[in-house]
Amino acid sequence: MANVQPGDALGASYRFVEPLGSGAVGEVWRVSALPGDPDLAAKVLRPEHAHDPALVERFVKERSVLLALRHPNIVAVRDLVVEGERLAILMDLVPGGSLRDLLEDRRTLAAADALAICAEMLDAIAYAHTRNTTHRDIKPDNVLLAEPWKPGLTGAVRVSDFGIASVMHEKSRHTTGMVGTPAYMPPELLSTGETGPAADLYATGIMLYEMLSGRTPYAGTGTDFTLAYRHVTTLPPRLAVPDALWEALESLLGKDPRQRPGAPEAAARLRRLAAQFADLPALPLAAQPEDFQPLDRPATVLRGAAAAPDPGSDAVQDSGSGASVLPELGPVGQHTVVRSMPRSELRPRPQPAPAPARAGWRPAWLHGKAIALIAGGLVAAIAIVIGAMALAKPETPAAAPAADSTASQQDAPLPSGLSVSRSAQYDAQAHEVKLTITYAAQKAPLGGPFLEVLPGASASASCPPATWEKIEATRNQPSLTGISATCGWSLAGITVPAKGSVEASARIPVELVGVNALEQWLEASAAATTAAVSDPAAAGSAYPVQRLRDIKVVTPARTVSQTALPVTLVPVWPGGEDVLNPLYTSPSTGKASAMLAAVAGGEKGVRFSDGCSGSLAVSADGLVVTALSVTPNCILRAGVGNFTDLASDPFGITTRG
Repeated sequence: MANVQPGDALGASYRFVEPLGSGAVGEVWRVSALPGDPDLAAKVLRPEHAHDPALVERFVKERSVLLALRHPNIVAVRDLVVEGERLAILMDLVPGGSLRDLLEDRRTLAAADALAICAEMLDAIAYAHTRNTTHRDIKPDNVLLAEPWKPGLTGAVRVSDFGIASVMHEKSRHTTGMVGTPAYMPPELLSTGETGPAADLYATGIMLYEMLSGRTPYAGTGTDFTLAYRHVTTLPPRLAVPDALWEALESLLGKDPRQRPGAPEAAARLRRLAAQFADLPALPLAAQPEDFQPLDRPATVLRGAAAAPDPGSDAVQDSGSGASVLPELGPVGQHTVVRSMPRSELRPRPQPAPAPARAGWRPAWLHGKAIALIAGGLVAAIAIVIGAMALAKPETPAAAPAADSTASQQDAPLPSGLSVSRSAQYDAQAHEVKLTITYAAQKAPLGGPFLEVLPGASASASCPPATWEKIEATRNQPSLTGISATCGWSLAGITVPAKGSVEASARIPVELVGVNALEQWLEASAAATTAAVSDPAAAGSAYPVQRLRDIKVVTPARTVSQTALPVTLVPVWPGGEDVLNPLYTSPSTGKASAMLAAVAGGEKGVRFSDGCSGSLAVSADGLVVTALSVTPNCILRAGVGNFTDLASDPFGITTRG
């Protein structure tokens, strides 16, 4: 900031001392605090950010979140100053320089040192993710060192700008340009425009690659957009490292964010590798690759009606021959294959010509006595066959087509308060099932999407189509939902009122065979749906009303009196707790999650209450909790929709000193 000079005041408690650096967001200054207190670092936002009222308001609302991030590997935010046109974040001063400075000096690091640094970074990332804070701008410039670097140094990593990058990301959503650092940008940001906690894991993988090789994997000639697009369409060049190390690096650099490991898992893996490769020397500086290997993608196949003739055949040279010739497409491209598929001509099977009859001809041995003996033998053989058939067990007759019938089925109520019942009618003449599904809610309104599996007539039959009435229904896509369900349908746009019900109907063309066939089909549909939403291996937060098993109330183990109590509502799926996708956080820092809207109707379905005899104060809307008086053992109670008896683990309230 050109108007900032050493000695100028910053708020009522600080003074600028000297500039330390600058970046895209603002300038960093050393500032002095009260006499006897250590100096701090102040990040002063650039005017274009400080003049944005919406961004300033979000910073103020996020203040409690930023101040609550306390971890040994995170640069702590100490204060927030809003003064006129100036917005500054006061942080701990970290004197050892940045990881960018280290890389510019050393170029590459030994594997053990690079892995140890990334493991400490992942410790910070894992902690922040449990507080519903995603960095979104992990890069060497934002990783500081508490002391000058030396090989084997541990415990010195400090990740800065946690929460700040998250706030700035809200502003970037309203822009049309590319916001971020292209070298560390996750592929999903370019392909879908959205990122989540997995983006921090991807950026950490980029940094690990850079520390090992001296360059980021996709660096090269071209614009920022060219560089960013390489993250989506190409593979990182292989480094000369052991297979185990390369596999761990590839897992962090996965194109699909759902396939990347969680931060705690990745940190533990990198620490094991650091011990395993403690003697592995640093690699030489990697050269820029001449080309990047493209990512394998499904090819397009063109099938013709007739086989394509050989290039040198007469059919090619003579266009009047009547032969069907495929067009000349030039050299085959990477993703397109021209493959001829000739149609077989159906010809009647030739029948052998009957032998000409010879009137009056009979073999010499076929006289009257021989004929009598043959006739007697045939009668005896027939009698033996009939007797054997009488003694044998009769064959089971083929199952008859199912007749017109009706069936019904009822699921057990789910923890979210959802009850599902199904009724079906079978039209034997039209070979069609009319299915009606009734969704009922208990104490709270519930919303879709809901999953329904509609199987074929048998286990080997293909998935039948379905015509849904008055609802939005699409095939379940495991690549998007994370739920594997053969013949699954995703029903959206359904809202079930509290203590009410909603029906969804569909017509399914399916030919049923046998007695009780409709009842068996309906039971198979319900069982397959239940199995899909109860799969502990399924990841993601799709179909929360059907999959949510419990909610965990998470608070800090210790908090300070007269401050807002940070609370996180963590969903518990069949596979366990999901700390990376919280249901709700208090104080709220943004729009309520879609999960909360589905299982409780939004924030209006959340209520906190004091569980420690007056030591907590709850706001009138029941959403913000403040610690009042000191106590060593306190519990916060909560209700979320149909989950009405939730409680946190015990925590303590202390004084600020």
